[in-house]
Amino acid sequence: MTDTAPARRPKVVLFDVFETCLQLEGLRPRFVALGRPEHELELFFARLLHQGMAMTLAGEAPAFRVVAADMLRRTSGRDLTDDQVASVLDGFRELPAHDDVREAFTLLRDAGVPAYGFTHGSAATAAAALEAAGVRDLLADVFSCEEIATFKPPRRVYDFAVQRIGGDAARTALVAVHSWDVHGALAAGLVGGFCERLEGRVPDAVLRPHVSAESLDDVVAGLLALPDQGPE
Repeated sequence: MTDTAPARRPKVVLFDVFETCLQLEGLRPRFVALGRPEHELELFFARLLHQGMAMTLAGEAPAFRVVAADMLRRTSGRDLTDDQVASVLDGFRELPAHDDVREAFTLLRDAGVPAYGFTHGSAATAAAALEAAGVRDLLADVFSCEEIATFKPPRRVYDFAVQRIGGDAARTALVAVHSWDVHGALAAGLVGGFCERLEGRVPDAVLRPHVSAESLDDVVAGLLALPDQGPE
């Protein structure tokens, strides 16, 4: 893909939540408790994202938990009871934070740059997990594109996010471990920060992020090092 235009230092930073900030690994024991193989976690989450994005393309997407329940039954058994489904999905509220999250959030706090959690999952669930992980206090807010019945990454998602925080797209950064999320933000005119922790490298097919690094705190440091002056 072609390189993106140069960016200026962001005045606000949005963080994807699940996988970027919170470890899905915390759900694995819940699959095992149902007598299911551990690898079903990855298949379940991939199907969840795929289904949510597909329904977004069709018009509107149901709430994250509704899609998650359907994809859990598709992955781990159509005969799962409601209680068994809840035993897995409730785990989203208790996911631990990645080791680099607190330092990343702290760098922004110390620089006077507000940070927000921005998910297509439940905002309340994400906020509860971040609170339990001891990092929610470093965020200005946690919100979700569930408010507009959409999963990431259509342009309207990032337009909504910028309007939601009262910001300016060109001075708002999106940080994620999912290259498709960063790509969507870049296409909408935001600053892109890609953490390579999950995918290992910037894929060739996506718009080039303004900053990429292995750890979340290094991504933030790179964003803060962008020039503050330049063309609007």
